[in-house]
Amino acid sequence: MAGVMTIERNEATAPAATGRGLKYLEQVAEVEGRRGLPPVHLWHPENCGELDIRIAADGQWFYMGTPIERQRLVRLFSTVLRHDDDGRHYLVTPVEKIGIAVEDAPFVAVEMAVDGKGRDQRISLRTNVDDVVSVDEDHPLRFVEQEETGGLKPYVLVRGRLEALLSRAIFYDLVELGATEAQKGVEMFGVWSAGTFFPMAPAAEIWAED
Repeated sequence: MAGVMTIERNEATAPAATGRGLKYLEQVAEVEGRRGLPPVHLWHPENCGELDIRIAADGQWFYMGTPIERQRLVRLFSTVLRHDDDGRHYLVTPVEKIGIAVEDAPFVAVEMAVDGKGRDQRISLRTNVDDVVSVDEDHPLRFVEQEETGGLKPYVLVRGRLEALLSRAIFYDLVELGATEAQKGVEMFGVWSAGTFFPMAPAAEIWAED
């Protein structure tokens, strides 16, 4: 509960550009959440500056350097999060748009369920903020090569432009479901879900690593 007390105690010290502050954001998210996910894609408020909130690469949220321990509060804020075409992440209400820092993806996929096998299988992922996503054409997987290691970082599109980074354990489970498929004349290693093949890397590179 220390994280909650810190948020309330430091509210007055937040930058003036943040307008009505965290408490207002929480109230908006709570009210809008009763009607389902808030329609943040329809809101076009003025940019009100920055708020000292950071989402770490492991999905942990921080406010002014202190972890936000209340998972309910994190879930509420996640419902008013938006990734704009300028590449920045914002907490958005009908009257405010406030920038925050995101180290990698804003969410982390922490649980996977699989129904069926092979081309007919359907993969579902649950995030650390309890979004459940069925991997398909509207919620695709993408794999980014890491320059420093040569390994792959897997992401899934959750909603809008918001993505979840798959945890290492989930990625290993995903690889176990892998298959090869010809894509534009190249044998690719990837995974099927909802009738769509999501390529990870050329199969020759995967087998070479073995």
